[in-house]
Amino acid sequence: MLIVGAKGFAKEVLQVCHDNNGLENLAFFDDINYDIGDKLYNEFPILKSLDQVKEYFENTTNNFTIGIGGPQLRRMLFEKFTKIGGNYVSTVAKSAIIGTYDNIILPGTNIMQKAVLTNSLRIGKGVIINQLSSIGHDVTICDFVEVCPNVSISGNCVIGENTFIGTGAIILPKITIGKNVIVAAGAVITNNIPDNCLVAGIPAVIKKTLQH
Repeated sequence: MLIVGAKGFAKEVLQVCHDNNGLENLAFFDDINYDIGDKLYNEFPILKSLDQVKEYFENTTNNFTIGIGGPQLRRMLFEKFTKIGGNYVSTVAKSAIIGTYDNIILPGTNIMQKAVLTNSLRIGKGVIINQLSSIGHDVTICDFVEVCPNVSISGNCVIGENTFIGTGAIILPKITIGKNVIVAAGAVITNNIPDNCLVAGIPAVIKKTLQH
């Protein structure tokens, strides 16, 4: 599998692959940080051009996942790598707890260590659910949402696409958060949030309107 990115979150995705015995033919892609050398941890090849990626997809495997955070950037990378033949796949940590019933999890989702997902969930394409986060029942999380560590999303919530939920945020039951929203770290969401804004505080209020 190819992990897009070779720093930061990509190293966390690597650990998930390690724990899942998924290191065979593993490679990384980074065409920005030229200070990182040709191998990550002196073991895993780092591809540095799309031509190398095309060759990898043709001769090794076309499976890839994204090891970079940021909803908009992840969406762009998904489009870029599927366009050249990539097959977007999920990585799910062995220590994550995922309910048995009525869950739909679309490709490209990164579910990290000790996340807890219950039942009747709809998890969109390219979502990150980070360490120690919990997702209650009957929650819909749309495409390319990023849920940072230690976030708590209560039951019957809807999170719109491209939304970023900061570390330690709490979302109370039956809340709808729009698309392209930034929820600040530690915020407590007690009311519905419209599209295209930044919210912060306890309880959270709109601090800024965002342009998209």
